[in-house]
Amino acid sequence: MAIIITDECINCGACEPECPNTAIYEGADDWKFSDGTDLTGDVILPNGNAINSDEEQEPISDEIYYIVADKCTECVGFHEEPQCAAVCPVDCCVPDEDNVETEDELLGKQKFMHQD
Repeated sequence: MAIIITDECINCGACEPECPNTAIYEGADDWKFSDGTDLTGDVILPNGNAINSDEEQEPISDEIYYIVADKCTECVGFHEEPQCAAVCPVDCCVPDEDNVETEDELLGKQKFMHQD
């Protein structure tokens, strides 16, 4: 499952540089699938959605840091635990019960985004 940032976030920014998928963005910042990944141009996501990876997407939150679920792999393929949760001083990076994925699905998503 993906990780979410709860509204207890104090906007310290500790989580953002720790994400190996560049799935964490500051509130109100636009995001792209190509940010921090090997994706370029038109791609079909593992969930079947067709997107242009270079196209800016609307922020998920205007007030606090947020995690893009389609880019979050819980650090599978990189680390033993989600790094955002490991560095968060207020423990607001928690599992997203609405985005449950198996370890194999997370690893597949990681390999898809980092094809090299």
